[in-house]
Amino acid sequence: MGIEIGGSIEKVNGKEISYNEFVERYLAKNQPVVLTGLMDDWRACKDWVFDSGKPNLKFFSTHFGNSKVQVADCGTREFTDQKRVEMTVSEFIDHWIDAKECGGASNSFQEGSWTPLHADVFRSYSWSANVCGKKKWLFLPPSQCHLVFDRGFKSCVYNIFDDVSETNFPGFKKAIWLECSQEQNEIIFVPSGWYHQVHNMEDTISINHNWFNAYNLSWVLDLLSRDYKEAKEYIEDIRDICDDFEGLCQRNLAANTGMNFSDFFIFLSRFFSANILQLYCQLREEGISVWGSSKMAKHLVFNLASIRRIALKLTSMDVVAGNHGFFLDLMETLDDPNFLKLFIDVGRAYGKIHEQQNCSCDTKKAWMVEFLDYSSHIRNPEDFVKFIDYSVTKLGATFCEENLLLSGLNNWPLFEDQ
Repeated sequence: MGIEIGGSIEKVNGKEISYNEFVERYLAKNQPVVLTGLMDDWRACKDWVFDSGKPNLKFFSTHFGNSKVQVADCGTREFTDQKRVEMTVSEFIDHWIDAKECGGASNSFQEGSWTPLHADVFRSYSWSANVCGKKKWLFLPPSQCHLVFDRGFKSCVYNIFDDVSETNFPGFKKAIWLECSQEQNEIIFVPSGWYHQVHNMEDTISINHNWFNAYNLSWVLDLLSRDYKEAKEYIEDIRDICDDFEGLCQRNLAANTGMNFSDFFIFLSRFFSANILQLYCQLREEGISVWGSSKMAKHLVFNLASIRRIALKLTSMDVVAGNHGFFLDLMETLDDPNFLKLFIDVGRAYGKIHEQQNCSCDTKKAWMVEFLDYSSHIRNPEDFVKFIDYSVTKLGATFCEENLLLSGLNNWPLFEDQ
């Protein structure tokens, strides 16, 4: 049974589009795009590839040979994914070379390699940059993703090019796919919730990265809510004999999804703290006069507003009844090296995006302690919302602009070119 292709993914010269334009056209609208022209000065494009465009396999053996990696056996299915084996990079390169010498017939680890149909982990965004080679992507928009699940919405189609059972997957024939061919030195942006299947059309090396930001937090929350409901229903029959039923639900959610509501709550709290502190540092250094023209300040405020909306949703959701396992000590957070790295990385990333000078790390750490004197523990979503409002009010009062920031949290517009 063939699939219906209804269109292709747009390709855009990345050098001709600003970050704000990318946000408005693709990030905020949750639309995929291929970006060209952005990899010209990447070191990987020189070190990892011969002039012929073929991968420099010996470079990987020499520089990363002893590193252990997970390798997918594309010819063997294991549960809902491909079978994984662990080997060193050198061992994998040896497999790759052997396969090429044998014409690819005896090795399922590399020739004709592919990724089964899936949506990315936690419904995160991802980008994939082809250093060499060529990939074929098949995309299905979120509005049609129910069509690739079985009647009970428990199991997803594994390979869209298989003879998919119409009895088990009655909606599959109705799916209309978008097709994309990704060439060398092209970067593809994969939005949240888009199911996709990927095939390597030749020897290919790509760099991939997944991330959250203020635009896709709602996707993460929706996934957690759905998976929590499923985890809860699965063990509902033992509720009466379970001493900690909610704790078991959260542990199962973490095991199945990779994160539970406590993990998400801690992430949100830290993400908010990093953004509010960066905003304080910027205003502390440059003064309130920069507010009207600072794209970085608008970016940070947009993040704060998005986090507050998610926090408010958490306060009204049954899935966090009892607030099981929620706890954050803000003073301890300031001393956590991982939080400090997040705090510094947020400033560095947004400073680079908006081409604004970033003050020194030592200065930021001093101002961070000066601002964040909220000594109470955050134990539940209600505490978190109170902490958000306290921090925003304090920031506004510090710069004699109380109403400006508070109204901004509710109504701050999407990025505008100044």
